[in-house]
Amino acid sequence: MTALDPNQFTTHRVEVRNGVSLAYAHEGVGGFPVLLIHGYPETRRIWWRNIEPLANAGFEVIAPDLRGHGDSSLAPDGFYDLAAFAKDLHALAHDHLGHERVAVVGGDVGGLVLFDLSLRYPEWVARQVLFNTLPPPLDAWYDENGLPPDPPHEDRPTADYFVRQGHDADGLLAELDTEARRRAWVGAMYRQRLWAAPGHFDDEAIAFMTEPYADPDKLRASWGVYEGAGGKRPFEDLPCLFERTRVPTLLLYGPDDHVVPSTFPAKAALACENVVGPVHVPNSGHFLQWEAASTFNGLVIAWFTELLR
Repeated sequence: MTALDPNQFTTHRVEVRNGVSLAYAHEGVGGFPVLLIHGYPETRRIWWRNIEPLANAGFEVIAPDLRGHGDSSLAPDGFYDLAAFAKDLHALAHDHLGHERVAVVGGDVGGLVLFDLSLRYPEWVARQVLFNTLPPPLDAWYDENGLPPDPPHEDRPTADYFVRQGHDADGLLAELDTEARRRAWVGAMYRQRLWAAPGHFDDEAIAFMTEPYADPDKLRASWGVYEGAGGKRPFEDLPCLFERTRVPTLLLYGPDDHVVPSTFPAKAALACENVVGPVHVPNSGHFLQWEAASTFNGLVIAWFTELLR
C-alpha cells in the first residue's frame, strides 16, 4: 500500500489555458498515456493507490488536479465547469505532453469530464473507464428503454450538500469559518455521509484527503461546478453530454454508494454504444479507485492492455 505522503509522486506544473496552471503527477513516461480525472471532494491524491501500479504495468500515468483544486491554480476567468475542465486536460495531455491518443479514467465529476472529452475529442480518447458518477442527461433515451427519471436533487436526502454548494456557496463558506470546519465538511463525504463503504477511510486517510480543502479559496472554487449546475455560475462552454459516446468503455460500479442514484449502472450502460459492464465491485462505494484499489487496478490494466501493443 502506498504511504499517505503528498510528495510520494513528483509534482509537475504547466500553464494550460487562460492563465490556469495545473499541477499533476506524471509517472511511467514513455508508455501509453492514461489520464486519471478526479472528482469532488477529491484531488489527485485519490489516485495514490493507482498511479504506481498503472505505471508499473507500462502506462504513462497523468494525474492532474483540476483547476481550482489541490495544487492547481484558481481560474482567473472564473470558470469551473465541465467544459473548462475538459479543455484544460486536453491542453495538458495533447498540447503540452504531445499525446495524440489517450486512455481516460474518471468517476464523480471526473466521470462527467470523461464523457465530455469522449464527445468533444472522440478521435483522441482511445478507451475509457467510467465509474460512480451521474449519468449524462439522456432522459428521452432512458425513458425509451424503461428507466424512469431520478428524483431531483432537492428531493434526495443524501444530496443536501449539492443544494447548499450549488445554491448558497457563500453562505456555506461563511459557516465553515475555520480550517477544522472546512475539513470536517469535506471529511463527512468520506465517512458519515456514506459515500464510501464502511471502513475504507480511517482518520489518517481522511486527514490526507481533506488537507487541500483547508484553503477556503480552494474549497469555494471546488463548488463552482455545482453552482453551474444550479444556474448560479456561467459556463465557459456548453458541456458535451447530450449524445451517446462511441468510445469503448469499461463501466464499473461500487454499489455501497449512497450519493449516486442506484440507476447509474443501467443508465450509464445505455449512454455508451460500446460498453463492457457494468461490473459491480462488492464492498466498495463512491471512491472505488481507493476502496477496492487492487481490483480496480487489475480491471483498468486489463481493459487498456491492448493499447500497449
